[in-house]
Amino acid sequence: MQVFLLLLLSAGLAHAAAPLVEPAWLLANLDKPDIRVLDLQSSGGYQRAHLPGSVNTNYGQWRVKGRHGVPKMLPGKDYLDTLIGQLGIDNSTHVILAPVGAGASDMAVATRIYWTFKAMGHDNISILNGGLIAYSQMSGSYFDQEAHVPEAKQFKSQVMPDYFPDVKEVKAALDRGVTLVDSRSYAEYIGKVAGRGERAGTIPGSILLSFDQLVVKGSGRFHDLDKIKEIYQTSGVPLAGEQISFCHTGHRTSLSWFVSHELLGNKDARMYDGSTIEWEADPRLPLEILYQRQ
Repeated sequence: MQVFLLLLLSAGLAHAAAPLVEPAWLLANLDKPDIRVLDLQSSGGYQRAHLPGSVNTNYGQWRVKGRHGVPKMLPGKDYLDTLIGQLGIDNSTHVILAPVGAGASDMAVATRIYWTFKAMGHDNISILNGGLIAYSQMSGSYFDQEAHVPEAKQFKSQVMPDYFPDVKEVKAALDRGVTLVDSRSYAEYIGKVAGRGERAGTIPGSILLSFDQLVVKGSGRFHDLDKIKEIYQTSGVPLAGEQISFCHTGHRTSLSWFVSHELLGNKDARMYDGSTIEWEADPRLPLEILYQRQ
């Protein structure tokens, strides 16, 4: 019985991956058959240069119009099973996400797709820390120009609803006093700036922690854990405990979620996919404007 449990535990560990991999690790493991590198550049960038064997994927395919017309939401299970399978990924594949790495928004493309895989029950996934720019700066790195067309595989999602609380759950969390984290800019947070035709402000009581603070300025490298903890403490965001982060469309806040949930290990951290673009559209839901015109 003990031997069986050890084997079962080992099998489970084999399907978990470090959330971040460094360029040197990727260079040493590029040729492994169980790895699939997803290139997150534009199609033009991919044609100019990409990691050998990597497959280009369009970020727009990973976010679709949801219920009630809310844009850029998590697609459904069947859609994602098809999309992921066509990229040559099955449930045993170690997926490496390779963004450009020019800044926080680039890295948020990776963290959003990472979150999508996690929401579909796939834990064997990592992000290239620093992206393609960091990889290109490493001695011995090399690129390819030949497009790689993978053989389609079968991918079966195991949907994990806890990863994507809906608007009702967020409202209930607000009423319970759960920590809410606004990942947007200061101007958006105080209500000075809003999308065209949208109500301004933040969800009442939210704490501001702009997503771009979490990577080294002008790069795609995440700060080390000591620096991240310092940023959280300065901002007033708890390092542990239940919290829900949001932004405008669920792009920027995926990076904040990644740092809290994956790097800091706070498994009670979640992100609100609909974010303010869904929240503000319902006049029954409150928004707080902190900006006072002089």
